[in-house]
Amino acid sequence: MRFTPKVIIWMGLAIAMCGSARAQEEYETQFNANVGTTISAPLNPAARFVNIGWGLTTGAGYNFTRKHAVIGEFMWNKLYPTQLALQPVLFAFQRPSVGAYTNVFAATGDYRYELRGNFVGVYFIGGGGWYDRNASIHPQLPINTAVSCTPTWIWWGYTCKSGLVTTSFIPSAYTSNVFGVNGGIGFTVRTGPAPYRVYVESRYHYAPTRTFNTQVIDITIGIRY
Repeated sequence: MRFTPKVIIWMGLAIAMCGSARAQEEYETQFNANVGTTISAPLNPAARFVNIGWGLTTGAGYNFTRKHAVIGEFMWNKLYPTQLALQPVLFAFQRPSVGAYTNVFAATGDYRYELRGNFVGVYFIGGGGWYDRNASIHPQLPINTAVSCTPTWIWWGYTCKSGLVTTSFIPSAYTSNVFGVNGGIGFTVRTGPAPYRVYVESRYHYAPTRTFNTQVIDITIGIRY
């Protein structure tokens, strides 16, 4: 049997509804909160420049009912540069290594629809908000250095003219702030006193950041109530 995403979703729904039908009523709270650690997998075009990274997610919100809730969340992802993306930089500097980083921050407002049993549950979540992607390399290119332009230099915040990297203006860091969206699915397991639960979540984030759009899939493991 092939466990496609649709099969996994329907299995989660069935488990949650069965658990809800048989379980005793769980203690409820008006407010919710969550904190978790994420593994971040960038998608193209970002995947051409950065590898899998890690980060943190935290949030708090309000439960309208057992099924419906709104959450304000903050996310931080640290993505590591690929060796292929660093090659033209290392060649230009004639050195074995440079300092390079990429961070993705987000502050979003999200809606969550949940089907929860006494011990297991499944939920769908989505929303949008402010996304920031920043990147930098150190040291910087000296002024008047002639370097052929490649997409890697643009990722790190440089501009190009006539096929060469523009070094008359040296960026200290590249930053792009835009409105983005997200959506995903999660599963919860009660491992202690109600209402605390462990959750595992997969979330897709999209932000049309300048030069290259940012697309990331986050797998988050954490605790919520």
